[in-house]
Amino acid sequence: MRQVRNHVKRSVKEYMRPEVAAWVATSGAAIVAAVAASIMLVGCASTGIDPKAKLQDASQLETQASLAGASTSQWPARDWWKRYGDSQLDQLIDEALAGNPNLRIAQARLARAQALTGAAEANAAPTLSLDGSSQRGKFTANYIYPPPLGGATYTTNQLGLNFNWDLDFWGKNRAAIDSAKASAHASEADAAAAQLALTTAVARSWVQMQRLYTQRDVIDASIKQREDILALTRQRVSAGLDTNVELRQAESELPQARVDLEQINENIALTRNQISALLGRGPDRGRELGRPSITAGDDIALPQSLPMELLARRPDLVAARWRVEAGARSIDNAKAQFYPNIDLVASAGFIALGNFSLLRQSSENTLLGPAVSLPIYRPALRANLRVTDADYDAAVETYNQTLVDALRDVADQITSLQSLQRQQAEEQQALETIEQAYSLAVQRYKAGLGNYLTVLTAESAVLQQRRISADLKARALDLNVTLVRALGGGYEAAPTPIAQR
Repeated sequence: MRQVRNHVKRSVKEYMRPEVAAWVATSGAAIVAAVAASIMLVGCASTGIDPKAKLQDASQLETQASLAGASTSQWPARDWWKRYGDSQLDQLIDEALAGNPNLRIAQARLARAQALTGAAEANAAPTLSLDGSSQRGKFTANYIYPPPLGGATYTTNQLGLNFNWDLDFWGKNRAAIDSAKASAHASEADAAAAQLALTTAVARSWVQMQRLYTQRDVIDASIKQREDILALTRQRVSAGLDTNVELRQAESELPQARVDLEQINENIALTRNQISALLGRGPDRGRELGRPSITAGDDIALPQSLPMELLARRPDLVAARWRVEAGARSIDNAKAQFYPNIDLVASAGFIALGNFSLLRQSSENTLLGPAVSLPIYRPALRANLRVTDADYDAAVETYNQTLVDALRDVADQITSLQSLQRQQAEEQQALETIEQAYSLAVQRYKAGLGNYLTVLTAESAVLQQRRISADLKARALDLNVTLVRALGGGYEAAPTPIAQR
């Protein structure tokens, strides 16, 4: 190794000689002239190839009328599910975040994107390699090799350090690195979107479980009512006040109520299995779940500048924006491919015939200078630029559609919540009226002033209205969760500048 180091030092001094400097100046002038000529061709080579899509201006999307009347207390927090006051739900979401396979897939994709960024940075860095070879062969006697080399067999040994550095005058490598970084940011936002989808799916399943338990309470109460009516009917038949017709009617209502109860129990079991799968666990985990105890969450803010605010609040929008940025940088890279590629190349080592003269001073072999590649006619470069332009257009239109869909999503949830509030007010009034009618029907039946059919009709109406009430309350919670999802679930990214082409 000492000999190699000394050889490298001598090689550097060799290249400092005046005649070498003159050669560098002469060859450099020739290279500059060739590069200048090729640059003049670049404009012609990429003429007529430009992206067509334009980014949608979020501030021009009107939302004031559609979102009028929405509450403005606060945006969702990152741990938004804790606002529902259910410790079981908190535990379930923690388990899901730790064990769901889909979330780990998103994290693996993020790790891959980050690794690709490292690879792009490595491609722009200088390279240094130590190469060696030993080959034995016969030299032809009818070529450039004089006797005694021609027609003889020798061993050729080679050992050297090789250096290469792409000077990146036109920013090709920088654009590739920026594109890879933007793609990594997009994957990071995708991981956040996957987390939001998972947490809201767990919360909505838990809301569904609570709805089913409430429905079961209604069915249990209905069974108790029908058992009481059946006992009363039997007493009236024994007293000669009713016939067996009323008795058979009362008896037939109980089996149907028990069928409804069994269906509710089946749906509870299926929802348990669904939650277990979201946690990345087996179905036995669902058997450990108790009854949900979700309370209504706080209102969620909708600022007047919702379209602009939403750009950093929804991870799917952030991911789409970063993909536009990645596409823009890919176009820069594709255009830079039309320019000359200039590398600084150097090597220092030894080449010798025979096994014992390799490391002698007389076997030194050195090389230093620029290497230039001029893409005079390469149709593949134009094709590649068209591809990157098309990818950019697709990324822009995907972003535009994602923005429109995001605003529609928020507007849908607000519209449904406002309508639901009116429905609940009407439903509450209807339930109170129907319960009063049922109570009067039972009193009249006990007093012998009414018949069983009137009681049965009133009782069915009460059951139906109570189930509607339970459904509306559950839907209010579900809409609260979906609004959290529509507003980004507490995600917030730094503003991302978009390079408009």
